[in-house]
Amino acid sequence: MDLQEIFNTTVLGIRLGSAVSFIVKCLLIYAFTQALVSLVKYLFRRHIQRKSKGGVDQSNLSFFQHIIVYTIYIVGITAFLALIPGMEQISKSILAGAGIMAMAVGLASQEALKNIVSGMFIAFSKPFRIGDYIEVDQSIKGTVTEITLRHTVIKNMENRMVIVPNSTMNTASIVNSTISDQAVCAFIEVGVSYTTDLDKAIRLMRSEIMKHPLLIDRRSEEEKKRGDEQVVIRVTNLGDSSITLKAWAWAASSGNAFAMKCDLLKSIKECYDREKIEIPYPYFNQIIMKE
Repeated sequence: MDLQEIFNTTVLGIRLGSAVSFIVKCLLIYAFTQALVSLVKYLFRRHIQRKSKGGVDQSNLSFFQHIIVYTIYIVGITAFLALIPGMEQISKSILAGAGIMAMAVGLASQEALKNIVSGMFIAFSKPFRIGDYIEVDQSIKGTVTEITLRHTVIKNMENRMVIVPNSTMNTASIVNSTISDQAVCAFIEVGVSYTTDLDKAIRLMRSEIMKHPLLIDRRSEEEKKRGDEQVVIRVTNLGDSSITLKAWAWAASSGNAFAMKCDLLKSIKECYDREKIEIPYPYFNQIIMKE
């Protein structure tokens, strides 16, 4: 029996040659699709590596990479379905109920389409980019690591990945600490008792802040010539049991500002303890009545 006769053999109503041809075509479509996806990812990765020193915006590249990859997969699936015999008859049945299916698909994909459109707005308007440190609705803080078709990935301070839908990101209030000037002002508040010498407390507080290595000077040349203080400290509140002193101290980034504030709260408290300056705290006296 030659090769032609083998291919003409029928098993369960299916010609062996047709089955082999179908399998080969499916494998070719799969291999071509995977090769094209790998090529696209390689080209995007290579472009990012080449332009990394020039400050390339990875947000747009990542977003459009996902679009191209998904498009390639859709074309591959379509080519595979075209190989299945009888799809013409199935297509006619699908077209007969196109109205109902369109409505069902529209309702089912409403949220997904909203996320995709929101992702496109984010990619073009650039309220934030990959690598930016942002705060979303005063609840989520972290660095943007990825912007996909449907969601934005944020790595928070605990090294956890927070997945936020693009539709939420598009309507949320976002504080971007990376755009333009990255310097951050840390507000340091300390309460002192009403019997405290305020001038002395302010002088000691400023001295502790000035010694911190993360402090930066944000004064203009004109302010320096006038002799304005590098660290501004003011009385901001006369409370029930304490007077609030508030200092404005600048750091180069939000991370440095947080670390500096934590360090200074500790060092100022220790300095006030040495100088016998009271930091009031709530307390009460309990009187025990004896019979």
